[in-house]
Amino acid sequence: MTQTMANTHTAHPPFTASEQLANHLQQLLVDLSELSLQGKQAHWNVVGRNFRDLHLQLDEIVDAARDFTDEVAERMRAVYVTPDARATTIAEATTLAPFPAREVDSATTVDLIAAALYAVSGTARRIHDDVDAEDPTTADLLHAIITRIEQLAWMVDAENRIANQSVPAQVNA
Repeated sequence: MTQTMANTHTAHPPFTASEQLANHLQQLLVDLSELSLQGKQAHWNVVGRNFRDLHLQLDEIVDAARDFTDEVAERMRAVYVTPDARATTIAEATTLAPFPAREVDSATTVDLIAAALYAVSGTARRIHDDVDAEDPTTADLLHAIITRIEQLAWMVDAENRIANQSVPAQVNA
């Protein structure tokens, strides 16, 4: 004889996300997921000058994107939001421009991946103030994401820069 147990568990979390916070974190999750996919697409299909270094650098970008994807999804669960990183959701909701489905020259790959990194950073920066107002703890995660993603963007973008000529120009303190 099988007995079913009534659901008697009731959690009393001190904080649960609002719909706005849930939507913001979902968008960041989608964009980070797309970044990891684009990074691998680039990794497999980059050709040209400085191939090997760029090939390895793309893996570093993918690793960071995947780590942050997991951290965002787990934070979502911690504040009672269900993350959705299914392929169809990512394809429908990403704010990143598409990456080509062919071989891509290394210089073009640098520009495309730098743009993708800056797009993810842009998403994190766009949602930051709303997230911080509702949940400073989650905002701390955004700080780490922005710091690392912008560092990776600077590093990959430097491949195509021309000293003292590229835009944006450096600000001298």
